[in-house]
Amino acid sequence: MDRATEIAEAVESSVEALVAVLERARLAQEPPVPPAQLRVLTIVAGNRHTNMSRLAEALDVVPSSASRLCDRLEATGLLRRVADPRDRREVRLLLTSASRRLLADLRERRRAALADVLGRMPAAAQQDLLRALQAFEAAAVVPQAPGSQARQSA
Repeated sequence: MDRATEIAEAVESSVEALVAVLERARLAQEPPVPPAQLRVLTIVAGNRHTNMSRLAEALDVVPSSASRLCDRLEATGLLRRVADPRDRREVRLLLTSASRRLLADLRERRRAALADVLGRMPAAAQQDLLRALQAFEAAAVVPQAPGSQARQSA
């Protein structure tokens, strides 16, 4: 096995452990929010001009599936649909104060869970991990083609 494959396997295993830590933090949240609904909230939080078609595209689902997810979030008070002031035919999706609190709480829980794991690592290993993650992030940037916007890998 070559070195790159060995490292890729170690990264994959570490990512699985990272996902497990983050998932435990999500499951500890009250009230629990299903991952698909949480993804909707995260997408809407990242773009204040999200409408149903953009959401469906971001989720890679048909608009009716995105609409059903929004129905559930709206019913629990985590999402609002309002007419877009620029085009009244469009419906814009907005977070409520409850969903903003939920996302902030989840972010805090995740960071605390990660800090707990990192606290069990020696300081030198923490610094090595930080440098390695920064280098990985820099290497993951897709080179920009002339005349196009810079993109990052997903």
